[in-house]
Amino acid sequence: MQRAKQQQTVAINRGQFLVRYTTAEDKEQPPKVTVAPDPASANNISLLLHPDHKEAVLWQPDSCLVVRAIAAGKLSIQVEPAQEGGSAAATVKIEPLNQGEIAPPLVPSKKPDNSRIDLGNIRILGHVAGIGDVLVNANEWIAGPSAPSRIEGISIDWPGKPPNLEIHYAVKTAKPQTDSGRKIGLGSFSGTRGKAIPVVGVMLELSGPEAANFQFSAEAIFLGSPAMRITGKRLVASGPTGREPLVGLRLAVENVGAVARPQKKPSARTSARSEGRVRVFRSRIKQNQPVMV
Repeated sequence: MQRAKQQQTVAINRGQFLVRYTTAEDKEQPPKVTVAPDPASANNISLLLHPDHKEAVLWQPDSCLVVRAIAAGKLSIQVEPAQEGGSAAATVKIEPLNQGEIAPPLVPSKKPDNSRIDLGNIRILGHVAGIGDVLVNANEWIAGPSAPSRIEGISIDWPGKPPNLEIHYAVKTAKPQTDSGRKIGLGSFSGTRGKAIPVVGVMLELSGPEAANFQFSAEAIFLGSPAMRITGKRLVASGPTGREPLVGLRLAVENVGAVARPQKKPSARTSARSEGRVRVFRSRIKQNQPVMV
């Protein structure tokens, strides 16, 4: 066993600390632990003792005292055997105490003003058999009721698209092609040019965080069938058999606004049970590395 007393100096920052005597080698006659500010730090470090004690001494494991430092300094930890020839082996931990930090005030995030988004800035290009590329604005016909013609491919562009909104589309062609049915993004062309292969199906899809605020509005005419009007965030259009050529297409994006979910009101029984109750929990303080003395 160790006979001499042990002493160690520990640097601490500004703050409040718990000095805890955790273990001793000799459990029957544990050494005493004396805590004191280093002489150079005496003006900045003070000790808070139990009302029944006048000395900053910890007599056995599981005892503790509080240290308050108004500036960085040094703390002296001294361990002395309880009797002549006794052990001076003990473990002391210094744990920082804090009250947390004041949370900054919550600033409500501004929701995007979808009413200012230019929905008329959408451009739809269609490659029409015997005519070539035709570029129209939103809600304008490519081919259509007055001049039905086979559409062989489409491309959609929207320079003012909201950043959190994604648009994908695809066409199905009458004859198998590499990109038939494959989804593509804005500005890309889906279909064929100059191959006399008409489009027989169209798929449109909205996605992303802002998708809840918008929907497609489309009218499509397939050869031998009346015009169909469909709306939604994902549209799939084709003729009765799936082989009829697309001979008219009109497309737009509408602002439908975010749909608010109704909040469930608490029952009277729940409110009465919860009202006025305060629950307090004890949380463990994160410990520093132990000081071995």
